[in-house]
Amino acid sequence: MQFDQLSPHTLRDPHGYSGKWHFYPEDVLPMWVADMDFPISPAITQAIVERLQERVGYPSMTGDKALLQLIVHQQSQRGLTGLSLENLLLTTSVVPAIYASVLALSSPGDEVITQVPVYHPFLLALNEHHRMARHNPLLRTESGWEIDFEQLESLVTPRTRLLLLCNPQNPTGRVFRRDELEQLAEFALRHRLWVMSDELWADLIYEGEHIPIASLSPEIAQRTVTLTGPCKTYNTAGLGGGVAISHNKQILAAMAQVLKGIGGHPNVLSMAAWRAALEHAQDWLQEVRAYLKGNRDFITGFMAQRLPQVGYLPPQGTYLAWFDFSRAPFAQEVHKVMLKRAKVGLNDGKIFGPQYQGWLRLNFATSRSLVQEALERMARVVQTAD
Repeated sequence: MQFDQLSPHTLRDPHGYSGKWHFYPEDVLPMWVADMDFPISPAITQAIVERLQERVGYPSMTGDKALLQLIVHQQSQRGLTGLSLENLLLTTSVVPAIYASVLALSSPGDEVITQVPVYHPFLLALNEHHRMARHNPLLRTESGWEIDFEQLESLVTPRTRLLLLCNPQNPTGRVFRRDELEQLAEFALRHRLWVMSDELWADLIYEGEHIPIASLSPEIAQRTVTLTGPCKTYNTAGLGGGVAISHNKQILAAMAQVLKGIGGHPNVLSMAAWRAALEHAQDWLQEVRAYLKGNRDFITGFMAQRLPQVGYLPPQGTYLAWFDFSRAPFAQEVHKVMLKRAKVGLNDGKIFGPQYQGWLRLNFATSRSLVQEALERMARVVQTAD
């Protein structure tokens, strides 16, 4: 399999194109930024080349109609039905749409609830725009990460306006069940909260089923904006591209107003790549997903045998492993320790919530040999400390 051939020599290109592979010194294995080391689908490469042979002037500001129709079809297959092209707002990527959602659906001083640990732009958007973040930590149980609904209820005040959801969840890899999402939707409706649901990882699931929260009822659909894009699924992060989806066009209009003048126009190469991905890269995706599941299973076996003292629950989706080193003697500096002694570059847990000092996130979208090498290096450090 082509993914097995990846090596630091080939991945650390001489041009410095990869931010992940050129951030740290050459003796460090970079397992942090959430992009894949795998080559993209040849169908996407071909589509980009062919698009460059056509006019690359300003596109329609609403985007490529054929792409929008493919997105509507994709969402309908996931259960998000009743959409038209007017229910889609293309964005430069998902992160700007996260910020736009916060700006459009809340005001400075408002309270916003999110589960933690969570993708750090959620927290950055709230902090940088003077919203009051109300954290609802996920519960680590024997069966997996669970939403603490009792705690959730206690967070609501008259100033609470917005609920931020990440599903599949980054960094835990949790894929929420229908009954959990139904309870979350009922909570949001009862308290008249807007909902922003980041569903960027929806195609990278190993167990469970992706269910858009907006698909559960017409009522929750009117209060929800769903965000997604191609970059995680098809490894096109550098090209950008995202979409905000809502049955409530007023939400999209408010987001468009926030983005006016700074959001930019749709990128013609990004749209061409995304369209080719949806039309012609499904075999590639199936192969990638199978390989990622193999990496996930390898990590699960390794952690059980070699690092049982490190907290870990196998992710149901994403290509992210979430490790709890909080009981290690070097827990407070675990990120620095792994970087300096193991020569492995990971994400420091505290960026996903202040409660997660001592945790690390590892990106396993690379060759199995590199995953194994990173884990072996980490294991040696832990065993030496013990």
